[in-house]
Amino acid sequence: MSIPQAPAGVTDSEATEGRIYTVSGDDWDELHSTLETEDFVSGGQLVINMGPQHPSTHGVLRLILTLDGETVTETRASIGYLHTGIEKNMEYRTWTQGVTFCTRMDYLMPFFNEATYCLGVERLLGIEDKIPERAQIIRVMLMEFNRISSHLQGIGPMGMELGATTIFLQGLRLRERILDLYELITGLRMNHAYIRPGGLVQDLPPGTLEKVREFLGYGPKLLGDLRKLIDANPVFIGRTKGVAYLDLAGCMALGVTGPMLRATGLPWDLRKSQPYCGYETYEFNVPTVDTCDAYGRYLVRMDEMDESIKIIKQCADRLAARRSADDPVMIRDAKIGWPAQLSLGPDGLGPSPEHIAHIMGQSMEALIHHFKIITEGFRVPAGQAYVPVESARGELGAHVVSDGGTRPYRVHFRDPSFTNLQSIAALCEGGMVADVIPAIASIDPVMGGVDR
Repeated sequence: MSIPQAPAGVTDSEATEGRIYTVSGDDWDELHSTLETEDFVSGGQLVINMGPQHPSTHGVLRLILTLDGETVTETRASIGYLHTGIEKNMEYRTWTQGVTFCTRMDYLMPFFNEATYCLGVERLLGIEDKIPERAQIIRVMLMEFNRISSHLQGIGPMGMELGATTIFLQGLRLRERILDLYELITGLRMNHAYIRPGGLVQDLPPGTLEKVREFLGYGPKLLGDLRKLIDANPVFIGRTKGVAYLDLAGCMALGVTGPMLRATGLPWDLRKSQPYCGYETYEFNVPTVDTCDAYGRYLVRMDEMDESIKIIKQCADRLAARRSADDPVMIRDAKIGWPAQLSLGPDGLGPSPEHIAHIMGQSMEALIHHFKIITEGFRVPAGQAYVPVESARGELGAHVVSDGGTRPYRVHFRDPSFTNLQSIAALCEGGMVADVIPAIASIDPVMGGVDR
């Protein structure tokens, strides 16, 4: 930790020109007496680095804090430590292969990343109304599961950072059950690339609905147990109530969306205001509070998980009523849809002999087309589209640009973590240094989405 004698607002290079103290595990009382003898503390300010460290800063986030005693007078965020070049890489892959990149952005909500990108591609293709109904239902179900698992990974570490390890472990307990469902459906716990332009990779495997019903049986109880630990906990309330205040005007000025915005009392939710994937056909409420603080953001996230369970139950009921062998999960357009009914061979590594025979047994033109759509991909008409979804952290949108080729000309994502992180100065400045941690936790930023 470096402590330069520099006024607020100076650059890093200017700060290092002054006197610098490097502190690493030293006794604070001894250091404080040294600073006093050198007439440093009186009238001076401390400029310290917080992070990048995980999980206290929810990833590799670095904050440069200027302190006057224990009061934060200035907060600056330094980002870019997790830059992966995902958007640029997508320009060198086919439209379908792009899903394997964007799913890794905000690694806590991969299905939202995949959905917003695929919805953008489908809008350019003009096939939004041709996506099979079964695929849309499964998309909604997975996004709501993802909303719950993401919120649990935000609330759990928030409790741990405030000293309550039990909250963290209870949150992980339920989240692990959801990740087991992910693995059953997609084969992976994260980075699924399961949603594709035109539909899904493949249908739900046998036994999925039974496992979903099982989750609907114990999920609400485990969420209730988590609320009992937190809602009336005097320590948690003392550390979060009235802390990290940001009202509606501040949210609007900074472009803040999601639970942070709804904690100011505004029921803005894209699932209601700009429905997609058939959300207008589901019954659910948009939870809000008007506390404008860290505690209110926690309450909104807990209530949202309850609403997600309601939506998942409706999805399960609809899927149970559609048990038809002729109910596809990929658009029936051979020029766009990748094969969605694949089967593995006995070695578990390649296509089954039956699938190979099906491909080879068609016409030579069909075989050539199969080869081309897998290796080259489909062409998307020239144009651009922006399609947002209501992710776990707010408005997540994909601006997709095509020049008429088989690869994106440009894909840019509006990630809510990046936008919401702009509020960190407004949340922290004027407060105590101890309140910086619950302030970050109430934003719930994921640095993979910030840096991309």
